Amino acid sequence: MPKIDKKKNIYPVGEELRGYLSNYNRTFELPVKYEDLLEYEGGVALIDKNNEDTLWETVYYKPYYAENIHQSLKKVYALLKSHGDMSVIAHLFIDRIDICLYGNTKPFRVRIVNKINDNFDYFYIKRADASRIYGLELEHITSPNRISFLVEGDTLVEEHIVGIPGDMFIKYHLKDDIHEVRLAKEFIKFNERCFVRLLGDMHCSNFVIDITPDFEEVTYRIKAIDFDQQSYEGRKVVYMPQYYKQNNPILQLGFTTLTPETVKQYQKEERSTIGYRLRAIRGRINKLLRVMEKEHIAPDQNVMQLKGELSEFYGDSAFMQCKTMGELVRMSLQRLV
Repeated sequence: MPKIDKKKNIYPVGEELRGYLSNYNRTFELPVKYEDLLEYEGGVALIDKNNEDTLWETVYYKPYYAENIHQSLKKVYALLKSHGDMSVIAHLFIDRIDICLYGNTKPFRVRIVNKINDNFDYFYIKRADASRIYGLELEHITSPNRISFLVEGDTLVEEHIVGIPGDMFIKYHLKDDIHEVRLAKEFIKFNERCFVRLLGDMHCSNFVIDITPDFEEVTYRIKAIDFDQQSYEGRKVVYMPQYYKQNNPILQLGFTTLTPETVKQYQKEERSTIGYRLRAIRGRINKLLRVMEKEHIAPDQNVMQLKGELSEFYGDSAFMQCKTMGELVRMSLQRLV
């Protein structure tokens, strides 16, 4: 099983990356910052409907401070969802603010509710980390999933990514009447997406499974939800979800329902699809990679190890010329186009 460094460094957002984000409307002047949410008075453990600890803690603030925070958070939601149209928040209220104390960056999760129909949504406020921002943007560009996020200063705001958490799906739904071949196929495609863009740590707690009814069956899409390990670790297996033992129940479906020839077909199909996406937005991905290539977002020894392993895996010595993780990502993606 791949070993992940739990104490990954947080890398600052450089000026060139901020310029890129501004050019693509990823930056706004936010009415509340991450540090503002740290001024809570206390918190209580959040228990789920199965009476299990979620490892999140619901925090509370002094009444006068809470009123200002809640109003500001509603404005942040309007910026995230409607490009700042404040008319959308007239019937919304902040129901709960949670913090994940075990997380690498101690993120906040905000639950926002429509008082008319009780429909609710979530969004997240986190410390801005260059690695995570590159991960979010690469997900937006290389995958079928569109990602909405905003950055200002040291604050990162992310939308909620809808789906059943992978660990919950395995625990409660894997024995349901699922379409095993379709789920196995999607996992193969997900594995390819993570590997070619070097997104690591994709065990089942870090992705969700979105189920969509089709006219005869259902379709599945696996979506990454944690991007802290974008191009950081030195071992190539870290970037391959197939090697995480937590994912074995899904991986086993492929062993029992697919042939090696079919697996290779799905791998080639996904790499070809990513290549089409890259060609369609060639200008944008080139701008992102030009910035990323200059950034120091991983220890030098990790870069050295990964370029050696990728060079051996692909039989391509060109990887050995790379000096940064950004250059390794470009080299990996260039193989698709």
